[in-house]
Amino acid sequence: MRRTAAAVTALLTLAVTALTADLATGAQAAALSSAPRATTSAGTTGFGCAHPSHAGQVRCFGALKAHRTPSGRMSPFTSGSPTTAGYVPSDLRSAYKLGGTSGSGRTVAIVDAMDDPNAEADLAAYRRAYGLPSCTTANGCFHKVNQSGHASPLPSGDHGWAEEISLDLDMVSAACPGCHILLVEAKSANVPDLMAAEDTAATTPGVVSVSNSWGGTEDNTITSFDSHFHHPGVAITASSGDSGYGVSWPASSPYVTAVGGTSLSKASTARGWTETAWSGAGSGCSAYEAKPSWQHDSRCAGRTVADVAAVADPNTGVAVYDTYNNCGGGMLCDTELQLGLAQGADGWVEVGGTSVSSPIIASVYALAGNTAQVVGGSYPYGHRSALNDVTSGSNGSCGGTYLCTAGPGYDGPTGLGTPNGTGAF
Repeated sequence: MRRTAAAVTALLTLAVTALTADLATGAQAAALSSAPRATTSAGTTGFGCAHPSHAGQVRCFGALKAHRTPSGRMSPFTSGSPTTAGYVPSDLRSAYKLGGTSGSGRTVAIVDAMDDPNAEADLAAYRRAYGLPSCTTANGCFHKVNQSGHASPLPSGDHGWAEEISLDLDMVSAACPGCHILLVEAKSANVPDLMAAEDTAATTPGVVSVSNSWGGTEDNTITSFDSHFHHPGVAITASSGDSGYGVSWPASSPYVTAVGGTSLSKASTARGWTETAWSGAGSGCSAYEAKPSWQHDSRCAGRTVADVAAVADPNTGVAVYDTYNNCGGGMLCDTELQLGLAQGADGWVEVGGTSVSSPIIASVYALAGNTAQVVGGSYPYGHRSALNDVTSGSNGSCGGTYLCTAGPGYDGPTGLGTPNGTGAF
């Protein structure tokens, strides 16, 4: 993007004004209290695809870790390097005991809306940074198609959905470095277009699992779309949501594995890690979907969300590489991103949301190689011993029941638990 000297001067003046205000606010706050205090606080902000514009349109479930100054202003999205932006592939494979498995060329499909023009280049940068094998169109590992399964025409580019796409591709790479990846881009975030993309993904030869990191509010239309997730022999995962206690669809569909979220931290334990339920993960009792035969929890007559979980808290987030923005990159672009004058990201970011956990679980299904036996979300229920039970944390108020509060055994925010190897998948 080309700018005039006057425009650059105006932008820098705005940035200096913002920085001065932040420093003044910080100094004032420090003067009011003699107790030690941090100069920044950590929060989160949703991707640009997190705000549907009308009914029948879904949102993605990714969230950026946003470092904020004392005045609440957001700092640049970029974190600087592949080792300072959250958990890396070796961390995730350690936390979930996925070492020694590679996927053997099985294909994980990702369904998202809109196009990420930088998807393949950003994927290459992520994999190169962590020494993962190359995954390109040229070597047959990576394919990007539209909702009809064709290489062109692709949808219009979208900066928010591009962040989601980068996250999904990077998490498949991290959890299943030997997997092939199929990216299917719907032409809009409207449900009918995403259903076309879902069918394309699930019926493409070689695909063993499909991840969906998006969803919407349940209503009386959802059951009419459930058949698009009914592909026996293909494991389909769906994020449970990022707004805390409450149910979203398609996570509530009986034909998917509903994936909740955790906060993941390193620990001096035999496992080396500890997890609690993430406060933002979706969960609850469906008002429209019937109880699947493989669920037996007592306080929900319908479909209960979630089934399993993985890391999702942006404050214990994962490293992702994304460069699709509308400001061109560099320090000036970072300033524009900071001030909300530009969209997208500019390099390494730390992200979370159940958009992280869904592609991780889809990849673990691919690693396990048992998807011929998978029907809906049922398989983990017969293999509970191969999961890490998450027993603490809550995502809201539900009378203190398991629907929003983690505890021994099954609970809503984390389901049966998180992967302890591939045995539950």
